[in-house]
Amino acid sequence: MAAGFRRSQALSRVAPSETIAITQKARDLKAAGRDIIELSAGQPDFDTPDNIKVAASRAIDRGMTKYPPVAGIPELREAICRKFERENGLVYKPGQTIVSTGGKQVIANALMATLDVGDEIVVPVPGWVSYEQVAAYCGAKTIPLSCHEADGYKLRPQALEAAIGPRTRWFVFNTPCNPSGASYSYDELKALTDVLVRHPLIWVLTDDMYEHLLYDGRAFFTPAQVEPQLLERTLTMNGVSKAYAMTGWRIGYGAGPEPLIRAMELLQMQTTSGASTIAQWAAMEALDGPQDIVAARRDVFQQRRDLVVRMLNQAPLLTCPRPEGAFYVFPSCAQAIGKKAPSGRLIETDQDFALELLDAEGVAVVHGGAFGAGPAIRISYAASQGALEEGCARIQRFCAMIC
Repeated sequence: MAAGFRRSQALSRVAPSETIAITQKARDLKAAGRDIIELSAGQPDFDTPDNIKVAASRAIDRGMTKYPPVAGIPELREAICRKFERENGLVYKPGQTIVSTGGKQVIANALMATLDVGDEIVVPVPGWVSYEQVAAYCGAKTIPLSCHEADGYKLRPQALEAAIGPRTRWFVFNTPCNPSGASYSYDELKALTDVLVRHPLIWVLTDDMYEHLLYDGRAFFTPAQVEPQLLERTLTMNGVSKAYAMTGWRIGYGAGPEPLIRAMELLQMQTTSGASTIAQWAAMEALDGPQDIVAARRDVFQQRRDLVVRMLNQAPLLTCPRPEGAFYVFPSCAQAIGKKAPSGRLIETDQDFALELLDAEGVAVVHGGAFGAGPAIRISYAASQGALEEGCARIQRFCAMIC
């Protein structure tokens, strides 16, 4: 260990990402020769559409390889405004937008630029792992709002009202939800925004990353669209990673009131500066270019969802609700707790279940405790049909051997 090394107090409050940890463990096992099926990462198996790759190549040919403006190239910021008006009915000026190195940085910029020690954020759970960790870095506290399977893992307005206190700064909201796939109708979302209208000092951070992955004909709504009174205290975050299979391009974006955007830009200026110029030109093509492939791939994801839900509900000891969006299922493994895995070890937690499954059958999933709820596991169906069929068959075999 390096002599004298000491982590900052701020960093000591942050835990490693458990989703990334299980994915890395699966990769390490695969590199060591194990036959591993990775159903842990939220990464589409599709390639980035050709028109987007061509746009990136043309940007290189035109010499668009210099430092970009911190908040994003003007052309992309204008495309973001067009996207929000076209798809969400939200009108922004380019100066009310910011482009960052992935959606996670948009979220981190917003929270780090606004939270002080002792502040609070309220977050529905199960929910994405990073919200709480970024808040913890700031010395803020996360108030988890439990969402139950019986309610479709959706937040009820009474729970939101009860959680709001004098130190609440942000309501952080994600729909469709990672990990549950829960999405909200207009009326369901309006019930939540009605609560927020009554608390004018609370800001809203809405994570719309899975906007285009809604199934069975469902329509997408975002809070500031449903309740225009919230527009002046809402950061609407999105990105190109999921809908356009551009996870490695690392482009996220957000739009909100200019004072917030300027604060986020100041923080980004002193950390990463602007996102990759080439990736920004590619993202502009993603937003402005043909959208047919988004709908076509959504149909494929819906077919995969149906396959996975059917096969998991055929597995002993698992019950798997049908998610409404995103590309995850969140089956309960409560019936396996207290029983013995094929190895003979006792399954005491959903993390035990996930680790035993990886060890016995080579299937990587994430335990529900990582998302603040369980006992459950999150399975990503952003994988090929063959991998999903084989992975679910192995899960069935594993569950049948639990005693």
